[in-house]
Amino acid sequence: MSNVPGSSGVWRGSGAAALFFGQFLRAPATVGAFAPSSRRLARSVCAPVPERGEPTVVELGPGTGSFTAEIQRRLDGRGNHLAVELNGPMADALADRFPSVDVVHGDAAHLTRLLAERGLGRADVVVSGLPWAAFPADLQLLLLSAVCAAMCPAGAFTTFSYVHAIPLGSARRFRALLAERFEEVVPSRTVWRNAPPAFVFHARRPRP
Repeated sequence: MSNVPGSSGVWRGSGAAALFFGQFLRAPATVGAFAPSSRRLARSVCAPVPERGEPTVVELGPGTGSFTAEIQRRLDGRGNHLAVELNGPMADALADRFPSVDVVHGDAAHLTRLLAERGLGRADVVVSGLPWAAFPADLQLLLLSAVCAAMCPAGAFTTFSYVHAIPLGSARRFRALLAERFEEVVPSRTVWRNAPPAFVFHARRPRP
């Protein structure tokens, strides 16, 4: 069992899944999946979070906290962890589960302002659980522009895509947008132990 606050196996196995699925039924376009991400996917997505220093880590679309738990494990009490969640019930549940995380019920498009309001500089790492392939072109551009504007020059951005979404035009458009906005974009191997299977994009150094 993890020593991350609030990460009990009971909550993960029942409450988190039930909340996630319920919110998916209510708003499938914004939740983007029917189940929380696996620990295997969380480890891959959160790999850029440094295990030393005092980094500022931003998490977008944390949902019920699969990535949140891994970020907290890697930070181990260091730095700053800001989690921005548009879904109200999920934001409330996340704040209860992780009292040491600064959970905001808000829009990722306002990321620069949210950081400034907390006296934080630019983010060292941005971890995204947003369903990019479900977004139209203008929203993809708006959100990714907000991410790049909030990142430090050497910052890292990670997100993931489901394997079944690869052929979608919206997914191809997002991959092209990543290549346009970052100097380096490296896809991971497929994480089969996730429902559905997924792979991760590791992007570094946002372009001006």
